[in-house]
Amino acid sequence: MTLRIAMVGACPYPVPQGSQVFLRDNALALAARGHDVHLIVYGHGDGEDTSGLRLHRSTAFPGVARTKSGPYAVKPLLDLALAFTLRRVVHQEKIEVVYAHNYEALLVALLAGKRPIIYHAHNAMSDELPYYFPFKNGPRQLGRWLDCTFPKRADHVCVPHRRLAGHLIVRGCPPGKVSIVPPPMEAQAFTQAKIENTAPPVLYAGNLDPYQNLGLLFEAMKLVRRHMPEARLKIATAVSASFPQTEVIPTPDIDTLRTVLAQDAVFAVPRVSWSGYPIKLLNAMAAGLGIVACESAAYPITDGVNGLIVPDNNAAAFATAIERLLTDHKLRTQLGQQARLTLETEHRPQQVAEQLEKIAQDLLPPQ
Repeated sequence: MTLRIAMVGACPYPVPQGSQVFLRDNALALAARGHDVHLIVYGHGDGEDTSGLRLHRSTAFPGVARTKSGPYAVKPLLDLALAFTLRRVVHQEKIEVVYAHNYEALLVALLAGKRPIIYHAHNAMSDELPYYFPFKNGPRQLGRWLDCTFPKRADHVCVPHRRLAGHLIVRGCPPGKVSIVPPPMEAQAFTQAKIENTAPPVLYAGNLDPYQNLGLLFEAMKLVRRHMPEARLKIATAVSASFPQTEVIPTPDIDTLRTVLAQDAVFAVPRVSWSGYPIKLLNAMAAGLGIVACESAAYPITDGVNGLIVPDNNAAAFATAIERLLTDHKLRTQLGQQARLTLETEHRPQQVAEQLEKIAQDLLPPQ
């Protein structure tokens, strides 16, 4: 049964960030299954989309080019324009089901009025929203209200991991309406890194938003350099930035990122925000790199099997794990091979698409 699908992302597109990659890869996985997938996004992005997906952009507003995540003043206007675009696409393309990625897309889908709506939760707002403000209590309270109010209004909710499922169920989503669906990732799209018998650099890849917790990585590197003064830190990002004793590598697109990940490195994930799912982890796993991650954001990692997990915000433990991988190329090789195997068995796009289409088919009336 071929489905006519609208997949909505209230975000600029394309942008080399996790949420946009998550959105695109789900759309590609469903399109590969033969479904008619329409991707509806903001009117601006970073470069041209090369995915081959059927793309529908909302109105582009003069002077609006921001691609960084987080709230800003013009966002409600962008979302309203996106809702009008969704309504038009639903009517013109005879859409049967709407997949809404992240909170604002859910609000857009509810405003557009097309049912059923499958909400892809990327995070909990009570966890992530406070990171964007210097004061925390107000945004945290607002996030809790959002978590309790809107996800349950969808016809079904997809979450990337069990902890977020539990969070949303406690806040009103019926358990039978919540499914755990891991993000898809094609391991073969990444070249497996060749691990060398010398100490590689430590690598972080991704955006520089506050919830990425880069301060922990910088503190850990200070400790590493007490024992290994020659230790190198590289940050691969699409954002223009500079940091002391750090090489910043511009990565404006996925092809550039794949080139960086194809080189031996200890991949560091200092993030402790628990509700999201770091797509950067899956990229590093696909490349077969040795990974160090904090426990709250290490969902695809099993400690000592396909990576190393350390306690949240423990710079000493993070540094010790980094040093362990820097000095043991056999361990990096073993963990990297298992990481890639995990990806090949648990995050296959076809497997994810089958889950998503089954959820949609169960929501539609019998043919």
